[in-house]
Amino acid sequence: MGHGNSRQDCSSGDSADGSKPSRIRRLGRRLRLHSRRSCQTAASHSQTSKILKEEDFAGIALIQIISAEMKFKDKWLACITLGEQTFRTHVSDQTDKPTWNSEKKLLLEKHGAHLARISVFETNRLSRNNLIGYCEVDLLEFLSQDCSSDTEVFDLLDPSSASTVVGRISISCCIEDPVETEKTFVRRILSIVDCNEDGELSLDEFSDLIDAFGNKLAAEKKEEIFKQADRNGDGVVSLDELATLLAIQNEKEPIINCCPVCGEVLEVSDGLNNMIHMTLCFDEGTGNQVMTGGFLTDKEASSGWMFKLSEWAHFSTFDIGLRSGSSASHILVYDRRKKRLVEEIIDRKIVLSMRAIYQSKFGLGLMDNGAKEILRSLSEKQGKKMDTAESAKEIPNFIEFFKDQINMDEVKYPLEQFKTFNEFFIRELKPGARPIAFVERDDIAVCAADCRLMAFNSVADSIRCWIKGRKFSIQGLLNETCSSEFVNGSLVIFRLAPQDYHRFHFPVSGTIEKFLELPGCLYTVNPIAVNSKYCNVFTENKRVVSIISTEHFGKVAFVAIGATMVGSINFSKKEGDYVKKGDEFGYFSFGGSTVICVFEKDSIRIDEDLLENSGRSLETLVTVGMQLGVSVKKQGSVKLPNLRNLSL
Repeated sequence: MGHGNSRQDCSSGDSADGSKPSRIRRLGRRLRLHSRRSCQTAASHSQTSKILKEEDFAGIALIQIISAEMKFKDKWLACITLGEQTFRTHVSDQTDKPTWNSEKKLLLEKHGAHLARISVFETNRLSRNNLIGYCEVDLLEFLSQDCSSDTEVFDLLDPSSASTVVGRISISCCIEDPVETEKTFVRRILSIVDCNEDGELSLDEFSDLIDAFGNKLAAEKKEEIFKQADRNGDGVVSLDELATLLAIQNEKEPIINCCPVCGEVLEVSDGLNNMIHMTLCFDEGTGNQVMTGGFLTDKEASSGWMFKLSEWAHFSTFDIGLRSGSSASHILVYDRRKKRLVEEIIDRKIVLSMRAIYQSKFGLGLMDNGAKEILRSLSEKQGKKMDTAESAKEIPNFIEFFKDQINMDEVKYPLEQFKTFNEFFIRELKPGARPIAFVERDDIAVCAADCRLMAFNSVADSIRCWIKGRKFSIQGLLNETCSSEFVNGSLVIFRLAPQDYHRFHFPVSGTIEKFLELPGCLYTVNPIAVNSKYCNVFTENKRVVSIISTEHFGKVAFVAIGATMVGSINFSKKEGDYVKKGDEFGYFSFGGSTVICVFEKDSIRIDEDLLENSGRSLETLVTVGMQLGVSVKKQGSVKLPNLRNLSL
């Protein structure tokens, strides 16, 4: 199990001044050296920093990416993503049958992320390796199968077309028993102290370990604990005997106050989380190649040396949360359905131009000196161009650029039926492609678009976490339709990216009271602009405000906002219409765009996961019809029927 260096460490390691270091210092050095075999552990234990309830713990899964069969020869790299963690294998030799035998241990929660994505990249590019195929594995389902083997072969799907198979990959997965996990961890950490590797520990070796943990109470009882294991009184105990004893002792009174690998302080009262944390942090696998961690997405994990150089020079970075300036070159969003982070695809040249305009006083100065009119003119011309027959040639390139983020299997009509690019851009989906949550319950609101969503209980929260324009207010957003109930109400921002389905739907059931069209600019709605303190995207852009009167939520303001390259906002309903949640309301023409819904104060309880992500300045990727929140408005008393007058 890879303890070859422990003998060398026990006998060497003089200090810089030539004196012999203490046994405690030598042990600490061995622990740090040993932990390097885990590669990057920061992401490995990030999920266990939250409190995990015992009933949510499903186990620790050992995932092994074994090999693949591809359709051409190349150097191959595989990545696995689960939740907010991504790990990568080493790069294979030039072959069409790469073998990795790379593994990683991952925490599984019953109600957490369990849909793992396996991505395979060819590595012949300098800045970014090319995604060739992927598969998705439901780990809980995989582990619950009644099968004689832990290994299964999965088809690798083409990211441009989920119906095309580009290869096959072999994956092994098994789950550890929690008790055995605890015992295995204790054996591992104790084996480091076993300098002569004879499978037995003396009192001195055990004392070194307890002292290194820094627990004074345990240090006082170490002889007592040791004697409990030394049943025959010969002064030594086997690793298995001591591991069993320590596992029992750790349940009663934990002897480890901090993680010996990362140094994080561990809560004494939480034995389950502590053991999971240390098991993942200290993981060394079964002797196979341990996958490299510390990545947030497979895009980051697969990046070539040019990206690493730019990251080192602070020109770009991967991170979660509110970023601005040079750090905004990568936008990460949380996929609500698959419970993992994904990177939004955006052209690098566009990123550079947006940063130059929206993140500087000079750029916004150009806007004030006539660039706004130029931007509006360019948007209108581009919109007209996308309505020409010649624009249809751009559709295949658009789909290829956004491969893996446009599912053509959901589109209502075949590709050849779109005669212009705009016809494709405002494409309809097949019936049933977007199921509506609790369709018969009007007291439950749903998401209005396929989009990246931010939700806040108040405008103050939105300004603190997301909108950095100095003049943003509900009054400025809604204009004359604003009422006092909206001022302190809840705010939900639905941002549509170019690759999204661009029709928007009603989040609630009710009657459309009025429309108000407000002229304005056509700033981009990208977070780079929204997070800029130099402009006010939502209150200055062209927009249409509609007010919907509902039974369960009071009045709801629905604001459709135009953006760069959005020529028009089109509605399929009119004033006075009664609508059901999930019904189509309209669509945006070419470009990115945004819908904002404002609810009256204390009318909706927005789903906790949406608020939690937004509090981290992290957008949530949602689709039309997903649950948004529940009404908390008090309804009028309902008159119950007189049971005496009822007959069967």
